[in-house]
Amino acid sequence: MRLAVMGCAGRMGRANLAAAFGATGVDVVAGIETTGHPAIGTDLGLLAGGEPRGVTVSDDAATALGQADAAIDFTSPAATRAHADLAVVHGCALVIGTTGLDASDLEALDRAAAKVAMVVAPNMSRGVNLLLELTEVVARALDASFDVEIVELHHGRKVDAPSGTALALGEAAAKGRGVALDDVAERGRDGLTGPREAGRIGFAALRGGDAVGDHTVLFAGPGERLELTHRAGDRGIYAHGALQAAFWLQDRAPGRYGMADVLGLRPPADHRSAR
Repeated sequence: MRLAVMGCAGRMGRANLAAAFGATGVDVVAGIETTGHPAIGTDLGLLAGGEPRGVTVSDDAATALGQADAAIDFTSPAATRAHADLAVVHGCALVIGTTGLDASDLEALDRAAAKVAMVVAPNMSRGVNLLLELTEVVARALDASFDVEIVELHHGRKVDAPSGTALALGEAAAKGRGVALDDVAERGRDGLTGPREAGRIGFAALRGGDAVGDHTVLFAGPGERLELTHRAGDRGIYAHGALQAAFWLQDRAPGRYGMADVLGLRPPADHRSAR
């Protein structure tokens, strides 16, 4: 598999490079960064913390996607949309781990997915995707007497809150309850908020240190609590999941798939979810 890594100089980009260089059956043909980025011209092997590989960081996304069978993209919503348009032109499969995607971004990706296969997921970890499934099951089983709170912790440099994974967990809980997340989400509390409203799904975003990512879904009911937690200790778990998704996409029909599809957690025909 010929692979391009978009946003290759970022924390996840470097982890994606390291995973790809350590895998069999992968030829990293390009690493892309924004024009003017200080990493332009740096050997990808050195960027990943290893030996030189003879391929350097470029800002030519079109050429990269034209050379690759698949690309892994952990960038920004605007960059991801541009890369999706280029992927359609060049017939390149996409694995998208970019967070902060809104409804218009997902609509744009769906238009591209009519032409190319892509996996779009806020979190590529196998454990997190199992947590998403468990959250939906538990939310369906427990009635509204159980309050749902989602707590996440990330490093201090993360720019979006709540995390994409926390929002996906909220969507899973809302789906289990048969409601729309936008109708029940409690994104922040401050001051005299009054008593908690039944049926709401609350979010708390913690930031500090070098935390890779912790997520807990708390179901608090009368006399008992159930907590589902995933803690990430290494970004490599996301990179290995992204690489697994890239392999899975080879010869896949066009569509927007999720990690649940990659992991076999969903019937094959259901492929329009970002999970």
